[in-house]
Amino acid sequence: MFSFLSSLTPILYIRLSPDNLYVRNIISGKVISEIPEVAISTEKKLKVLGLGENARILAATTAAVRVVNPFAHPRTLISDFTIADILLKGFVQQAMPSSLFRFAPKVVLHPEGIPEGGFTQLEIRAFQELASMAGAAIVVVWQGSNLSDEQLLSWQFPSSGRQLN
Repeated sequence: MFSFLSSLTPILYIRLSPDNLYVRNIISGKVISEIPEVAISTEKKLKVLGLGENARILAATTAAVRVVNPFAHPRTLISDFTIADILLKGFVQQAMPSSLFRFAPKVVLHPEGIPEGGFTQLEIRAFQELASMAGAAIVVVWQGSNLSDEQLLSWQFPSSGRQLN
């Protein structure tokens, strides 16, 4: 019974950087790889108009639109927590199967690049909170090389990297 339930629990591998937000559902194989940008209306209070490439298209074709990349800052990976939350929720929702009944995913969030001095406890906590707010039941923040499907399915991470907590 436990292995049956485990096989129903989605595992999402999320790599984020200022240039790309990559979400892979290990169970279904669905992959989303987009520019981490959000188009918001400048006329109303935080009205989201589009995500990823759609955000750029909207900005080029629509007046009163501002495009924000919440992962573009010279000192930290998260420059705007609210917009990062909206963006991550949107991409996680796209990666999950559409059904009335679904399990909360296990998420491995992999911030790419290591800032000088490493990530602070505050940044690590922000990564954990972002994944939790996007619906994750279990969150691991990973620092190291990219993980394979086998490593993610077995929940065994290589010793060449480390889990941040």
